[in-house]
Amino acid sequence: MTAAPSQDKPRGLDPVASQERLRRLCDNMDAERITAALISAPGHVHYLSGFWSPEYPALLYVTREGESILSAHETPAAEIAVSETRKYESQRLCTLVEDLPAAALAPLLDSIRSHARLGVDSAICPWLFPAVTLHDLGPLLRRLRRRKAPDEVELLRSAVRATEAAYAHARDILKPGLSEFELFAAMRAAAVRTAGEPIGHFGNDFQCNSPGGPARHRPSAAGELAVLDVSVNLRGYSSDLCRTFAVDRAPSQAQNEAHRRIVEVLEHVETTVKPGVSCKRLFLDVEKTLASNENGWEFFHHLGHGIGLSGHEAPRLNPNWDDTFAEGDVFTAEPGLYGPDLKAGIRLEHNYLVTATGVEPLSTFPLDL
Repeated sequence: MTAAPSQDKPRGLDPVASQERLRRLCDNMDAERITAALISAPGHVHYLSGFWSPEYPALLYVTREGESILSAHETPAAEIAVSETRKYESQRLCTLVEDLPAAALAPLLDSIRSHARLGVDSAICPWLFPAVTLHDLGPLLRRLRRRKAPDEVELLRSAVRATEAAYAHARDILKPGLSEFELFAAMRAAAVRTAGEPIGHFGNDFQCNSPGGPARHRPSAAGELAVLDVSVNLRGYSSDLCRTFAVDRAPSQAQNEAHRRIVEVLEHVETTVKPGVSCKRLFLDVEKTLASNENGWEFFHHLGHGIGLSGHEAPRLNPNWDDTFAEGDVFTAEPGLYGPDLKAGIRLEHNYLVTATGVEPLSTFPLDL
């Protein structure tokens, strides 16, 4: 069965919400004595202005007083949250100019050079601004981005819907003999049809009889498990879901037992997580639970992580960090067990929004093998 095209094409970010994000950025710039900022990462430009340009560079210049100028290759087709748009020359008779980033920067150079202290969110050539002190805005933007606004959550829901369409199609077509590459290609096509527009990165793991890895020109076999970890990037926002399917739809007793243990972990996450809960403590509790099996199955990776404009962001369910859940977090939980008799393991993953009292699942696709 082929996934039908989406009838609910995702909308862009809300201009009013983007204006609020711009205001918070300006307030923090003032506190850090940064007089202006140059935003160049496509996700950050989208987050702060509502303008999405995945193929051509777009730059956003912001002063701490609230002035905002977007340099883009086209006039925005919809309302965005900036004071002014300046169009740069990206092509001549349909031939692209040689240095698109420089072309995008040109309309803003005079304004930028009038400031002594400039915040930037990514590497730029310092010789372009010899009299300007550059300040890394990365930590500030990551802190501001952590609490997701309703318009961001809706984009993430759309990304999740496209991911779940890929799983529905995979479950329909997976059978012994189907190559991993054919499965990957069919899943991506289903996700794109449901998204209703081009998508970005599409995940990491599409292998059978393996904990993970890129799709191979290898036929799947009866008895094996397919560990499929899919991330649909939609206008910069990424879902992250994993499902595991028995290739022949006939899981063994061992596979069913490992599956039961992992589902119980997800149920524990859903009843435990709320603002103030330690991510590290949750990981250690789950690690202890999954390790207490007589089969020698292993759990050798993190329990999950935040998602949004980055595939991995705070909060990190990982003992190498000491994060705490907060209201507005969107995160994944992805417990797994691996061993030779499982051919080769099971990983299951849901996406959640942290609310004032607990979690709200953003993903609903069944967990069965």
